[in-house]
Amino acid sequence: MKEEKKVLPIGKDDFRLIRESKKTNYYIDKTLMIKDFIDYDNLVTLITRPRRFGKTLNMTMLRDFFDVEQESREIFDGLAIMETEYADLINTVPVISLSLKGSSGSSVGKIEASIAEEVFKEYKKHARYLANVDKTDDAYLRFFQTLEMFRNMPEKKGEDSTVLVDHIQNNLVYLENSLAYLMEALYTFYKIRPMVLIDEYDDPIIEAHRKGFREDFTDFYASFLTKALKGNPHLGQALLTGIQRVAKESIFSKINNIAVYNVLSERYASYFGLTTIETQTLLEYNDLELNNEVKSYYDGYNFAGIDIYNPWSILNYAQDKNLKSYWLFTSTNALIHEVVKSTDDEFHENFEKLVKDGKVTVRINLEASFAELPETETLWGLFVNAGYLTVTHADYRFKKFTVRIPNEEIKSEFEKLVSTYTKLPVGRLQDMLIALIDGEMDEFLKIYKRLVLESTSYHDTRENAYHMLMLGMVMHLRELYDITSNIEAGHGRSDLIMKSKDAKRSHIIIEFKQGEDVEKLKYEALAQIEEKKYYAGLTGDVLCVGVSHDKKRCELVHQLITV
Repeated sequence: MKEEKKVLPIGKDDFRLIRESKKTNYYIDKTLMIKDFIDYDNLVTLITRPRRFGKTLNMTMLRDFFDVEQESREIFDGLAIMETEYADLINTVPVISLSLKGSSGSSVGKIEASIAEEVFKEYKKHARYLANVDKTDDAYLRFFQTLEMFRNMPEKKGEDSTVLVDHIQNNLVYLENSLAYLMEALYTFYKIRPMVLIDEYDDPIIEAHRKGFREDFTDFYASFLTKALKGNPHLGQALLTGIQRVAKESIFSKINNIAVYNVLSERYASYFGLTTIETQTLLEYNDLELNNEVKSYYDGYNFAGIDIYNPWSILNYAQDKNLKSYWLFTSTNALIHEVVKSTDDEFHENFEKLVKDGKVTVRINLEASFAELPETETLWGLFVNAGYLTVTHADYRFKKFTVRIPNEEIKSEFEKLVSTYTKLPVGRLQDMLIALIDGEMDEFLKIYKRLVLESTSYHDTRENAYHMLMLGMVMHLRELYDITSNIEAGHGRSDLIMKSKDAKRSHIIIEFKQGEDVEKLKYEALAQIEEKKYYAGLTGDVLCVGVSHDKKRCELVHQLITV
């Protein structure tokens, strides 16, 4: 009898649910992370990784392994951790597990209420076996007083959460101490220091920053975390995950015992995302090959020298068998899209170089969150930590890093980002690109002129501004063309070459000139294409376009040749 194929656990990020499923789920064994977590023995650990790289799955894996209230041997049967000396530690530690993913609200009070609802879940879970303890004991008394506060929370109905927010504000001291009180009660009951797991700890900070009240929210959040994680005699170990480290100067100002492992750290590098071997094995199991085309789409991340693939994308590709972008829009992506609209000239210059060349060397701060320190260096750090960029070379002394766009999937996200950056209307942009592909150059020029006039104020007299604008626009055509910029071609460096992937479609070469005499310069740009033989290596029809600019004025001339 043929063995039934395991199901790809797309959208499932709970370890127990995956391992207990009636339909056997495909699981890639990352359980040796448990051994490393024990061996490293950090009191408080923070691991930063992009969204959809397996943070939640690993956090629930640790929860299910250690949690003294569970019976987990069956779901860990056959996994690597059970072959180590730590197998007998399974289900021996009280665990507090919080997920702050999606903590949201339009005010400080509403985010606090969102956190309160998550903590309440843990209180209810542990209250089941604390029901018969001596409630006059100080530790239990504080636990049950806080539990009562949670139980008295009014039900939140739709967007009208005013009564709930007022209740939390009137009892804020309980919420600030709730995690610490829970830890104390568990230690008193078990005589074992509990483990604390907080998934996506920085989501509330990102949300508060986006909504404009980050500083007001930080006072509460710093107190909430500090009382639990700094100088707490009841803490066993703590693990936090998120996109970025929040600055020492803010919520972690009093937590100096935290060990931070980012995408450049060797420790835990292979546990988040899929390695090359894991990816190859998964694809072969699903009758697919890890070829160069797949690598170009989903490879390219480098975590401390290890090639890493985005597991969300690989799982979806293995199921759909369709090479495309599976990137998901998240609050972090939204933050990036918002801030690139108002960045400084230094960022503009490097961002444009990144889009044109695919890589750039910049100063990056990975030790703080952009939501806490909104500066250019932390913004580049956000790009790296969010998965938009990967580091290829690091100079830690000067905090200078060479970064590149990892793969084709992320390039498609950059298409959207460039549209945001240049503030181009998407519908009109599509009309212009259709005109370019069809060789309707009068229509193309008419729309292009309107886009230039309506784009952004930063497109001023800088020599490469319109080159960047055009490059950003034609990035949307990567499915049809191989697009290169400032690459050696013929006897020089061409501004923009679009090599058609279909022999029936014309290649396109665009050269830019800038100056007051736009009529003269457009012909000079066209002549340069012929003079420098930028079409060398192409065969078939080539649409050559000379574009000239003087501030917001622009003209073009074109010629179709066959090579």
